[in-house]
Amino acid sequence: MSTTTLQSSVPADEVPTDTRPVRRPRRRGENSLAGTITSHGILTVASLVALFPIAWLVYLSLGPDKDDYLHPGRIFGKMTLDNYSFVLQHTPFFDWLWSTLVVSLGTTFIGVLVAATTGYAVSRMRFPGYRKFMWVLLVTQMFPVAVLMVPMYEILSELQLIDNYFGLILVYCSTAVPYCAWLLKGYFDTIPFEIDEAGRVDGLSPFGTFGRLILPLAKPGLAVAAFYSFITAFGEVAFASTFMLSDTKYTFAVGLQSFVSEHDAQRNLMAATAVLVAIPVSAFFYLVQKNLVAGLTAGGTKG
Repeated sequence: MSTTTLQSSVPADEVPTDTRPVRRPRRRGENSLAGTITSHGILTVASLVALFPIAWLVYLSLGPDKDDYLHPGRIFGKMTLDNYSFVLQHTPFFDWLWSTLVVSLGTTFIGVLVAATTGYAVSRMRFPGYRKFMWVLLVTQMFPVAVLMVPMYEILSELQLIDNYFGLILVYCSTAVPYCAWLLKGYFDTIPFEIDEAGRVDGLSPFGTFGRLILPLAKPGLAVAAFYSFITAFGEVAFASTFMLSDTKYTFAVGLQSFVSEHDAQRNLMAATAVLVAIPVSAFFYLVQKNLVAGLTAGGTKG
């Protein structure tokens, strides 16, 4: 049996010699190099804008004189930590810290507990007037602080809760609970109702179903509600300065005002205190930041 070898009849000088790499088509959602550089540049600028006030505050806190903020260029050559030392040793800083943590954490615990049970009840139960009830909660957010100050003072005075941590916690809960109830109601709506039915089949009570099945699934929403309640109590000034009369029971927001009087302003000490104040908030944010984005997104999918 004979074999034949077939040779190409195409001349060697006519063989294609184009060795340019084949251009890969861009996938859907994939940015071009110019788009990536632009987006990263915008994010970098936005980060610098957000971080600049913090860096500037830290820089001013290192100035030894109270008028250094007028000439910030002079601070660089005489930076010192004396302001922090003075605040920690010669001011009621730790009393303010204790008061702030008691009020903020108390508001967070009570506010989230009440808001979670309220949001769950409205999400799962259909009782007469449940829609109007949620609208009433929303309407309570319309009144300004100046309008609420006098009636709240009268109520707390009758209950003997003026200059009392619990009284201030109740005041803050009246602000935090309505918003958190709306937020958690929207989040509970995203949890399938079949989970409640499965809990009842297994013999759980409504409270058992809520505590053992629903709350673990609602951690992102609870984290958002907790963060909002904490920030509401941590940075509020008007109610705290009105209802707390003792210097040792001031919160940080009120304590900062003691550095500024009618004839004097110790802005270097205020800046140092403000930097120290930011530490608890940053720590709390770090604890809940994993669930913040998920909670905000899921809580807004259903109303």
